[in-house]
Amino acid sequence: MKKQPLRIAIFTAAYAPFLSGISRGVHQRVCWLLQQGHEVLLIHPEINDLYPEEVHKRPMREMEEALSFPNFSAYAYPTKPFIFYKSLPEPLHNKHWSDTQLLLNFKPNIVVVEEAPAMMGCYSLFLQGYGRPIGTEYAKQTRTPIISMFHTDIVAYIRYYLGHWLYSLIHPIIPALIKQLSEAYDVNYFSSREQLTKYKQMKAQRTEYLAYQGVDCDKFHPRNISYDPIPNDHRPTLLFVGRICAEKNVNQLLDAFPIIAAQIPDVHLVIVGSGPLDEKIRQCAQRFGSGITIWGESHGTELLGWFARADVFVNPSVTENFCTTTNESLASGTPVVATLSPSTSEHIFPGHNGFLAEPNNPKDFAQKVITILKNPYLKAELTRHARPSILEFNWSACMEKFENILYQHAGVLKRLEVKGSRTVSIR
Repeated sequence: MKKQPLRIAIFTAAYAPFLSGISRGVHQRVCWLLQQGHEVLLIHPEINDLYPEEVHKRPMREMEEALSFPNFSAYAYPTKPFIFYKSLPEPLHNKHWSDTQLLLNFKPNIVVVEEAPAMMGCYSLFLQGYGRPIGTEYAKQTRTPIISMFHTDIVAYIRYYLGHWLYSLIHPIIPALIKQLSEAYDVNYFSSREQLTKYKQMKAQRTEYLAYQGVDCDKFHPRNISYDPIPNDHRPTLLFVGRICAEKNVNQLLDAFPIIAAQIPDVHLVIVGSGPLDEKIRQCAQRFGSGITIWGESHGTELLGWFARADVFVNPSVTENFCTTTNESLASGTPVVATLSPSTSEHIFPGHNGFLAEPNNPKDFAQKVITILKNPYLKAELTRHARPSILEFNWSACMEKFENILYQHAGVLKRLEVKGSRTVSIR
């Protein structure tokens, strides 16, 4: 039996040209829902003259793809650069725009909020941002179901950006903030079971696990080895793809590299991405000469080639929830060495598709990489198991689960009274 299409409003803290795993995941969800015939209103951050040139130069293929669907509409809410990271946006205060008015005009069956803490302003000093939970005023007025998709370990990010002293001052109130924000939504979904457990302990309410983040296993595939970013470079290659920022711990790779190079003299570390620590990492990498390549941002078949051609994907971050690039590497048939973090143990199985290193321990991280590169049989086995280990998180499977959740929430409501005798139907 064919399901009735839904009208879905999606608020997101990140979307093209703002580059992150969240923005890519949101785009994948939007396009999949549009392909199923649902009507989607995407409320996303605007790009303006306050952002660096690198942001303006990025291709807007995601928006172009979404606009090709007749059942898609969008609104770019006003933003300013995030105080700690000028290439990422934060919403202006609710006095500058109205989420409620947007929803009253669209009349969705369900509201989805991607990264609600960032929309509200929880990553900024003094809660700079929209100033209240997005979408909840409309949901309360109309009894429309509203759910939150919890992407980031906000507590870890706050600690990185505010520093130990400021973090210690606000730490006692964090559970109260998490409790208040999570209570604003019908359900808060986590894509990591470990992250879910952590935030339950910090008073998060109405929480559930849902594998809503996935990997495009058709796009990220071992066959992409045919794309060669550096032709005729046959050195064993370590690859990192992500934001070059404090919470990604990229400096740990520079600490581990000389230990690896002492055992694997021709090893090549490629760092793909950009971020606030870009220049610092470039300067630190200079002492290793051609051993480390700071590639910058990469897109299209070039990026697909990096994932498939790397010998080992390396991820030193301790703040991952569902790390898109780590799992795209597995889908590309590349084994992973990652730091043990809230989600890596759910996707990386030591000795099967990679290894997990102790957090903030460059020696242990380096030894895990050396173990793979010095043992061709082990590397072949890890490579063989990499792609099959992540197939259960293929986008189609994850999105079917996500769509079922949307129907479950939207199907709860039958009719509601509005202003006395007037009623409106909710599908």
